[in-house]
Amino acid sequence: MNTDEEDVLSVLAVMDLIQRSQNRNRFRVRPYLKQRSFNIYQELQVEDRFGLKNFFRCSESDFEELLLLILPDIQKKTTWRNDVIPPDMRLGATLRYLATGDSYTSLMYQLRISKQQLSELVPEVCMALYKSLKNLYLKMPSTEAEWRRISAGFNSRWNFPHGIGALDGKHVIMEAPANTGSLYYNYKKTFSIVLLAMADYDYNFIYIDVGSQGRISDGGVFQNSSLSRALNSNTLGLPTDEPLPGEEVNLPYVILADAAFPLSHHIMKPYSGDHEQGSPERIFNYRLSRARRIIENTFGILASVFRVFKKPLTVEVKTAISVILASVVLHNYLRRNNISRNLYSPQGTFDTEENGNLIPGQWRTEAQMEGLQPLPRLPRRTAVDSQRIRDNFASYFVSERGMVPWQY
Repeated sequence: MNTDEEDVLSVLAVMDLIQRSQNRNRFRVRPYLKQRSFNIYQELQVEDRFGLKNFFRCSESDFEELLLLILPDIQKKTTWRNDVIPPDMRLGATLRYLATGDSYTSLMYQLRISKQQLSELVPEVCMALYKSLKNLYLKMPSTEAEWRRISAGFNSRWNFPHGIGALDGKHVIMEAPANTGSLYYNYKKTFSIVLLAMADYDYNFIYIDVGSQGRISDGGVFQNSSLSRALNSNTLGLPTDEPLPGEEVNLPYVILADAAFPLSHHIMKPYSGDHEQGSPERIFNYRLSRARRIIENTFGILASVFRVFKKPLTVEVKTAISVILASVVLHNYLRRNNISRNLYSPQGTFDTEENGNLIPGQWRTEAQMEGLQPLPRLPRRTAVDSQRIRDNFASYFVSERGMVPWQY
């Protein structure tokens, strides 16, 4: 070995010793983050209960109930190697992330939890919430009686008989996922995953499909969904076709959608183009739009309360999916009774009508939902049978039995 090689090896050896010394002196967690005596939930619980509702977007009782539900899935054992984050702080940090959409770095300084720990606990708590709540608060109807109950609600509240759900989809915008190329690149030249959702007459989600890549067309998203497969195989448990009130022609129970979806036996969408005032087509479009606003308002309040959807998500795809799932079930959970509903969506939150005139809900006055964008509206060819069904609904809406005073 020559002198130059010996000198290089000596330098490398010294550098290795320096690195080892530095590693020994570096802390595993920043010292101030180890102050677990700081617990934002407990402090707000004692000093500012109103602030607690605003900070976590739920009441103290809701927080405590959620904590009990997911405790077995998020509680960790303390070991000699780490300082475990208590379950209430884990839930609180996740709810705060959903409520604000702040970066992990920003939350680290608010909550004294390192961003590395936040990146692990947020998806874990989100999936625990989804697992614990989905069977109770996100249940697709499966019997004729359940579908008829929803249909009765659409008829009594929105004057659309045989309606069983309002369907729409949103692109959930996110930063470009690593090593995915153009898989998530959508028509608006952003990166996204798709949330396809259906709501009942009372602003509750009854079906969701999450995770389709943004580059897939709107038709592809629906056609690849479990809802489409269930409709095609007739396994949703829908009531058989029957006449509208006072009529004789059998008509199906239908899902209310917009131009992004195909007109079919069980899916109604508006007539395209402009139509004369008072014409059956125009009245049909108005009645359909009025009832379909349910899903538009549901997405609106979701993004208004869970502001993580106000801007592009800055997390991995898997975490983004868990965030969406948790937010949807929390939406339904927080609307489960009058007390929680009044806190989550107080009077004036949703669109209302007065003498046929639309009064915009409070969610519309806030900043645009940059993190939720609509599916594209594309022209489609439809089967003659589906057109006939739509024409029958339109004729009924202008008949003496089916018309309502304010529709003109």
